[in-house]
Amino acid sequence: MQVLALAAAERRRTAGEAFFGGQAERISHLCHLMAERFARGGRLLAFGEGPVARSDARHVAVEFVHPVIVGKRALPALALTPEGGPLPAQLKLLAEPEDIALAFGEHPEMLAAVNTARLRGCLTMSGSHVGAEWELVPEDDDPFVAQELVETLYHVLWELVHVFFEHQGLLKGRIQRTVHDAGASSFLYPFLGQREDGLESVLADVRASVLAKAAEASDLRTQTLCEGEDELRSTARAMRSRLEAGGRVLALGNGGSATDAMDAVADLRLPPARWPARAALDLTEDPAIITAIANDVGEDAIFSRQIIAQGREDDTLLAFSTSGGSRNVLAALAEARQRRLLTVALVGYDGGRIAAEGLADHVIITRSEHIPRIQEAQASAWHVLRELLETPL
Repeated sequence: MQVLALAAAERRRTAGEAFFGGQAERISHLCHLMAERFARGGRLLAFGEGPVARSDARHVAVEFVHPVIVGKRALPALALTPEGGPLPAQLKLLAEPEDIALAFGEHPEMLAAVNTARLRGCLTMSGSHVGAEWELVPEDDDPFVAQELVETLYHVLWELVHVFFEHQGLLKGRIQRTVHDAGASSFLYPFLGQREDGLESVLADVRASVLAKAAEASDLRTQTLCEGEDELRSTARAMRSRLEAGGRVLALGNGGSATDAMDAVADLRLPPARWPARAALDLTEDPAIITAIANDVGEDAIFSRQIIAQGREDDTLLAFSTSGGSRNVLAALAEARQRRLLTVALVGYDGGRIAAEGLADHVIITRSEHIPRIQEAQASAWHVLRELLETPL
């Protein structure tokens, strides 16, 4: 059965309204608890078992450590994945009492990992049923939709945990004063003078913001899927032709977009439905290769040099970029075209140079300047594209 863009968008909207509508109150309290832990020196430990869970754990870590919104503080976060050994053993060594443990996936080992984190004194939370204190689980039987909602969840947590740093008197254990003095700027930011007994009003504002951000995410998913439906269909036909000829998908991106590439490769190699596995390479995966090229040649070449080594004429280059203008992505697209690979780009803003200069064969645009929302809509676009790869058109 064909997946129509509007139907896919509406399913996500309905699922998002049910999930965030039911969880907004809890999410607001969780943001407060997380802020208190960060204020006391805690870290966020994100961990997951399996390729898809690994991509989410790494996405969380990069978002918290490297904030993409000007003025937001970097917060300590670390991704723990099976490359480092059994997750319970890693948490036993690394978790500390003020840390926050965020689990991804429902692998049997996750129960032991979450329990280890709790015994170490961590605040435990998850987007699946693995025994965490704070489980916020989308009840949707489509694993793609559920993962997209969890991605919006951790973006919202990242965005709104910062609200409580603007109300320092509400962070237990951080300071002794009950009032944060906003100084000469207090007339511009009166909320910075909140006393500790103002917690409920701040929580109400955060709760409302959760719902607003979830609605914004749904709107952008709808725009991306409906405006890009024809392009998604033509992209799927072109990619399927290459794959059936023996080609592979080479995926890439920077930062959070690198984790989108990881997720795309996971979805191709280990599809969550009765689809054939597809050959795919993650060009963000090997830090030794990336750092060697960056150090010896330059960061602009970290992907193009890999395409020189790996690219074949029947392959497809799949590029994720929120800006549409990252130099290493542009260089990769140019190299791929020179070698006659099919080029596909998922981009934000107005499409950037990739769209304006026609630097990819197929371009799906998410028209926003807010990076977390772009990435969420791109995840939906990729998941619909993945499904279309296995759908007769």
